[in-house]
Amino acid sequence: MDEGQLMHRKFVRCLAAAAATAVVIATGPAAAAQPAAPAAPTAPATFTHPGVLVSRAQLDTMRQRVQAGTQPQKQAYDSMMGSKYASLSYTPHPRAVVDCGPSSMPNNGCTDEREDAIAAYTQSLAWYVTRDARYATKAIQIMDAWSATIKDHTSDNAHLQTAWSASTWPRAAEIIKYAYGTWPNSGRFATMLRSVYYNEIQGSDGRTGNWELSIAEAIVGIGVFLEDKTIYDRGMSIYRNRVPAFIYLSSDGALPKTVPGSGLTTRDQIIGYWQGQSTFADGLTQETCRDFVHTGYGIAAIAEVAETSRIQGQDLYGTDIGERLRQALGFQTKYELTAPPSWLCGGTVKRGLGPVTEVGYNALHNRLGIAMTNTQAYTTGHRPQGSNNLFVSWETLTHGDNPA
Repeated sequence: MDEGQLMHRKFVRCLAAAAATAVVIATGPAAAAQPAAPAAPTAPATFTHPGVLVSRAQLDTMRQRVQAGTQPQKQAYDSMMGSKYASLSYTPHPRAVVDCGPSSMPNNGCTDEREDAIAAYTQSLAWYVTRDARYATKAIQIMDAWSATIKDHTSDNAHLQTAWSASTWPRAAEIIKYAYGTWPNSGRFATMLRSVYYNEIQGSDGRTGNWELSIAEAIVGIGVFLEDKTIYDRGMSIYRNRVPAFIYLSSDGALPKTVPGSGLTTRDQIIGYWQGQSTFADGLTQETCRDFVHTGYGIAAIAEVAETSRIQGQDLYGTDIGERLRQALGFQTKYELTAPPSWLCGGTVKRGLGPVTEVGYNALHNRLGIAMTNTQAYTTGHRPQGSNNLFVSWETLTHGDNPA
């Protein structure tokens, strides 16, 4: 990490610490004052397990649909089982220190860690469908290898790398501990999540929306697995502050909302943070004009936290967060399918939203009955949605038209 990167990392850590305090930001005559940060929600009195992204009812429905040959689960399952992550000969690649620079350069264990977490989750899903203990054993082997080895994450992308991996690990761990049930080293894995992963990201990192949303997702999942209400509430507080600052609604006023403590105090600063976009519309995100890939990371994390929250007893889909998610899905899928207007990103967008729409689409369209024409066209046209090899995996299988 060079000196400039080091100073930037220290700066964003300071911002993250400040974000824990609610403030009102004066943005000048062109922008309304930002509201104070919403209070952190209360964690459930009793945590539900499995309860990170997928519930037992959802897993049971997934299994029944695969066994009955029902689509889209059957095709999605076959796709998952044909991936390298489902191989019973998969070998984990644990490291004591995962060192990740910008864009994973250097890449010292970055890909290995993310893919091993995805493999553990894949193997746990394979076990749930087949009840073949070899898959559960493989998932345990992968998780035990890392819990016996990993000590730290370093370099400029340490927070994002930690968040991506820690978004996936609890999904696998929840299925193995609470559905499979035989895992002697589960306590060591829990210690790893707390001491290596949570300790790295608990201060958050607000340099871009997708970073902080992934951090929130990771913390929420860790909180569920550890049954730690303080950790869970920390993740949900970060999430509730960031979602309104990532997705614009016209009700926000002339300018998008900002995260309390962000330091964005003028119109020019906010527009700069929004990639130079000065015209705002419902569903535009803070990273739309960067590219749809990073926008998709943020949307995925928003939907995934909302799904975990629903399983834990607090349904956010009918709230402001759900409306922002609906608008973001519709806006981005529209311009994945059609040419953008001249006012949007200078008339050019970088497409590539990725496999990120199933969870939000299933919740908002299938459960709540909301018409989502563009999202529906994109989602059904990209099935089965597989893995982005970072932190999103197999959501057509787990959530595609899943009524549970």
